[in-house]
Amino acid sequence: MRSTLSYVKGLPTPTEEMNALGITKFEEFLYAFSLIYRKAAVETVNYILSLVEFGNNEWNYWKSQLQVKYGINARQANSIISDAKGQVKSALECKKNYLDTLKGKLKSAKKWLKEKEDLLSKGRKYVDYILEEQAKWKRDKPHIRKNKVPARGLPLSMSINRKTSSWQELKFKIHNKKRYIQKLENQIKHLSDFDKKPVQVKVPPNQVFAVGSSDETLGNQICQWDGDVVTFRVPYCLEKRFGTHVSTRIGNFDRNVNRLPKKGSRTWHFFHKNGKWNAAVQFTPQKVKSVSRHSDWGCIAIDLNPSSVGWAYVDKDGNLKDHGTISLQSGLPKGKQQAEYLRVIKILHEKAQKYACPIGHEVLDFAKKKETLREQGKTYSRMLSGWGYKKFFELLKAYCNNRGVYVYDKIRPEYSSISGMIKVARMYGLGSDESAAYILARRFMRLRERVPASLYAYPDVKLIGKSVWSQFNQRAEILKVSWCN
Repeated sequence: MRSTLSYVKGLPTPTEEMNALGITKFEEFLYAFSLIYRKAAVETVNYILSLVEFGNNEWNYWKSQLQVKYGINARQANSIISDAKGQVKSALECKKNYLDTLKGKLKSAKKWLKEKEDLLSKGRKYVDYILEEQAKWKRDKPHIRKNKVPARGLPLSMSINRKTSSWQELKFKIHNKKRYIQKLENQIKHLSDFDKKPVQVKVPPNQVFAVGSSDETLGNQICQWDGDVVTFRVPYCLEKRFGTHVSTRIGNFDRNVNRLPKKGSRTWHFFHKNGKWNAAVQFTPQKVKSVSRHSDWGCIAIDLNPSSVGWAYVDKDGNLKDHGTISLQSGLPKGKQQAEYLRVIKILHEKAQKYACPIGHEVLDFAKKKETLREQGKTYSRMLSGWGYKKFFELLKAYCNNRGVYVYDKIRPEYSSISGMIKVARMYGLGSDESAAYILARRFMRLRERVPASLYAYPDVKLIGKSVWSQFNQRAEILKVSWCN
């Protein structure tokens, strides 16, 4: 299935089309039709939720019901049903994702609670042991310790400013964490039963959809655009007021790279936002001339980090030919952050054009990590929350695909940093992000990785009978222990 694009622009208000109220006839029609559209959409949503399955028979039955009740034609009824079905599907997916997020937060909170309770328990045992040893020393003078010294656990300390001990603060945090866990459990219990508790679907007001079809004139039967003027088929219930058709001049959709084809399906969406009507057209984009060659002739891979983007270009033989690091500033406001992403993306696009090669990258899922932000430090939480990892790659794909550069996003990310650090970082004098990008580029070209001979020096790494991924996993565990120590 080919992807779709949407172009959006504010609906123009030509002076010659404006009436005494300061709006055009087309806008007046949209206000009137949006009221009918929303009533029909709400009723359709309720009908879909009342059924176990909404098939073709139910679709045809409900389409005829909408036509009779609201005085609309078949195409307009189909648009309403398609919109309502999409709203229900989106609501169900959002509810499921929200439930999964709550379960992840509950799991993280219980793990934190167990660790802190164990830490407090060990601290109590250690203090009791010290007090007992002191009592024995006073009573018996020097003696031989027969019992094993327990783990120290949480050290006992006092805060001069808060006038509380570390134990008191931890007990207070444990108390609040238990209340938080109870709240999450109640929320999950309330949301878990999908059958007995209907999902809530919000149908926005002041909007109109017109679903297109490729076998219709200008890609749509009820809303047609000839490149300058858009004409909308008025439903039967409003023909006495507006006539059979209403039209307005909206011009074209100016883009640096315009991929709107002359033929094909066009779905129109008119919506009211910030005191103004907007027109959006969704379509299957026409193909652009490809700039990048096949990955067998070389490719560029990138490794995205919160403060930098490392990239590496690998030729057809899998050898490193060029590399670099692009600085990236995170945590900016929405508009400035997107501009910062586009600045980096333009540099990567220029590199891909220079070498006529595709761009590859790994895809990491930070949903699990974001579920544990409540138990993490402020610095880490702020960094991860302000890092638009998914947004960066969405912009990269949209920008490059419009300009004929292929973007591949299915490179395996496992142990790319570990492999790059122990295999090529010293060999080529690369940074951690550049070496990881080099490993990703070789994986993009389907080149095999071998465990370097340096791993044989570690007796803890068992190489015989193990796969490459298992060997890198063992090496990663050793590095984790060394970093912690």
